[in-house]
Amino acid sequence: MKETRNTKQFETIRSIITNAGRPLSIDEMQKSALEELDSIGLRTVYRAVRRMEEMDEIQSIKVQGRADRYELSSIASSHHHHFHCTACDRLFDIHGCPGGLSDLLPKGFQMDNHDILLTGTCDTC
Repeated sequence: MKETRNTKQFETIRSIITNAGRPLSIDEMQKSALEELDSIGLRTVYRAVRRMEEMDEIQSIKVQGRADRYELSSIASSHHHHFHCTACDRLFDIHGCPGGLSDLLPKGFQMDNHDILLTGTCDTC
């Protein structure tokens, strides 16, 4: 396996994801990185994200009709849901689960997993 070095750009993206407190899109990562670095291209951000996925540091979150978001694997591994702000397009973690969802299933069905995505506007919008 090819050994890769941790560049300033890679470490900046890693730090941004680690400290974000919510799932981020590639564009959000690049915008935050530009506050710390003179320049960073989208390809560099994509490479850093791909590398962190390969290292199992982060996981992607699918948002229908929108760009994937990324959060730390340590957060993704604990059961939680998300809130998508339709005004600013940011994604937020929701901790907790309503439970009792298996009661909604048709007779004879068995649920293996579920994802809940709430939508609306966040407190800053």
